[in-house]
Amino acid sequence: MQTLPLMESFYSIQGEGEFQGEAAYFIRLGGCDVGCFWCDVKDSWEAKKHPLTSIESILKKGEAFPTKLSIITGGEPLMYDMLPLTTALQTLRYRTHIETSGSYPLTGIWDWICLSPKKFKKPLPEITKKANELKIILYNKSDFQWAEEYKKLVNPQCKLFLQPEWSAKEKMLPLLIEYVKQNPQWKISIQIHKYINVE
Repeated sequence: MQTLPLMESFYSIQGEGEFQGEAAYFIRLGGCDVGCFWCDVKDSWEAKKHPLTSIESILKKGEAFPTKLSIITGGEPLMYDMLPLTTALQTLRYRTHIETSGSYPLTGIWDWICLSPKKFKKPLPEITKKANELKIILYNKSDFQWAEEYKKLVNPQCKLFLQPEWSAKEKMLPLLIEYVKQNPQWKISIQIHKYINVE
């Protein structure tokens, strides 16, 4: 059975985006070459640091938790073929969600695709068009215009979120509140898992 470099898997609360507040089984894979300087999981970048773990083992751990929502994140999970993992999860009736920069080809069977594009390595058009959710991280004022450019590229049904980068939240949140009041097609995402102090 396929193995994947697993940084961690854990049961927690989704703190961001459309499913904020829901309990979920998180599967965080190691490996990322996007290199966001403000990334809060830099330990995920080097895949070789994380043990190759069988899909069977990943599923076995998930059985301990009552949720049927599984969120695959990273790192950048699309560096790997996600079809075996998502097929196995869906066989067990999990909803499969992915959080991705969109910089690699889309593999896997997904109920929800959260696209969080990064300036350092742009997403592929095929993923931009299929995204269910667009989440733009705001670090400075110019990021609002960048967000609007991506809004034009996603499909009309895509949910739109603006999220202040954690270290810049004091500066960006007041600007974000006013921006959403003026542009109500956007919603605010604020990383509630950090406020309630869970993983």
